[in-house]
Amino acid sequence: MATNLYFNHFPKNTTSEQLLVEDLVIESLKMYGMDVFYMPRTTRDQVDYLYGEDPLKQYVSAFPLEMYLENITGMDGEGDFISKFGLEIRDEISLLVSRRRFQATANQTRPNEGDLIYVPVVNGFFEITFVEHEDNQAMYHTLGRGRGGNVYLYALKLKQFVFSNEIIETGVGEIDNDIRDYYPRTKLTVSNMHTGKFVNDEIVYQGTDLANATAQAIVYDFVPNTHIDIYRVQGTFTSANVIGNTSSSIATISTANGDAYISSSFEDIQDNVRIESESDSIIDFTETNPFGEP
Repeated sequence: MATNLYFNHFPKNTTSEQLLVEDLVIESLKMYGMDVFYMPRTTRDQVDYLYGEDPLKQYVSAFPLEMYLENITGMDGEGDFISKFGLEIRDEISLLVSRRRFQATANQTRPNEGDLIYVPVVNGFFEITFVEHEDNQAMYHTLGRGRGGNVYLYALKLKQFVFSNEIIETGVGEIDNDIRDYYPRTKLTVSNMHTGKFVNDEIVYQGTDLANATAQAIVYDFVPNTHIDIYRVQGTFTSANVIGNTSSSIATISTANGDAYISSSFEDIQDNVRIESESDSIIDFTETNPFGEP
């Protein structure tokens, strides 16, 4: 051996000095970091790896973990602005997390791009865009390679999560109560209340039973004898009876309005109605095939 046996920083086996540094790093994260929730992404369908799309992604678990926020002066990125595509939110943050703590808590090898992190301090959801495993700020080659890789930490680059009706149902009340306000809501006008009282977050449906429902959704709020606010709608609600799966309540609805809660108080960025009205004056949809030969 040419190098000193007692001061070799690149040994074949993990040394006690390396473990000591790793323990000190974890202790520092616990002292100066903050508590967040790591939310791995799963899917209800096959992922399209060619285009990198997962239209049916969902987040159904959350693991509490301590992480260190590098953005001590505020959010990075381009911020919030109005573009020709509407309101865009491009806030970004960077977080450091211990490799050993992550693998023991989240029960997976590494953080994955596309997973979410919920930060209770700002009540915000952030999506992982890049996982840096050889970051100088993450103590690159401290006392050698360390355990299981080049560094003791993962440096995560994240952007503000743009919600698009993904299913987020983790079982953690703080997360699930916060995300329910993100879902677009539909107002079901009640014409006749037969029995019972609908409760928040129960499933309501139309049909013989829930397994054979023609339409179903989750109750956001219920105003007796007036209307039911619902979200995560599947199918189309018609003028018929609505049944509560938990409360067994029954009511007859007359209308279902999905535009009741569209807010334009800040900027008029809702273009769907405008596009539809303009297209009706150009394209004759009474034709069988308005785009080609009959």
